[in-house]
Amino acid sequence: MRIILLGPPGAGKGTQARILMDERGLVQLSTGDMLRAAVASGSDVGKKADTVMKAGGLVSDDIVIGVVEERLGQPDITNGVIFDGFPRTTAQAEALDKLLAEKGEDLDAVISIEVDDNAMVDRVAGRYTCAKCGEGYHDAEKKPAVDGVCDKCGSTEFKRRKDDNAETVRARLEEYHRETAPLIAYYGGKGKLRQVAGMGSINDVTSEIRQVLDAVG
Repeated sequence: MRIILLGPPGAGKGTQARILMDERGLVQLSTGDMLRAAVASGSDVGKKADTVMKAGGLVSDDIVIGVVEERLGQPDITNGVIFDGFPRTTAQAEALDKLLAEKGEDLDAVISIEVDDNAMVDRVAGRYTCAKCGEGYHDAEKKPAVDGVCDKCGSTEFKRRKDDNAETVRARLEEYHRETAPLIAYYGGKGKLRQVAGMGSINDVTSEIRQVLDAVG
């Protein structure tokens, strides 16, 4: 199964991706992680990416697609993948379609987690993570069972992102909508887009995503 998760910062993509990984054995592929892995591997495309990043430049679509192609050839993705943060542009979406077609594959669904921008500001401003294992929490929506102790690993150290403030979140939401609007139109035109309500509980969102995947899978 090959799916794309779309949604603005704080929409819960990371949380839902982890649930899908546990339930269905999918592998989450984020652009940043793939680029770092390619650089560390010393592959040809990794060397190209490393040169560009060290020079402070933006990695080209060709390099990104090369990194994605390299990653899709690795053996741990037997059950499928979740693309997170990719594609970002229509050009990348078209390149991904071509890449998958060459492998005789296709996307099963593009799931857009729909949220209310004003509510998202409050949601993002309240989130924090375990400094040790990265488990996510929220001041109002998801507190540890024991105050100050991570449910997952037992750590007592937590952290908040410096850019999780109202002004920054609004700017990131505006940027997301500008970038994503063409993708929504692109995948909607291909009949791949599925929208789920993202303002409910984590379990509610998961339930909607399950229904989508069961229908296409």
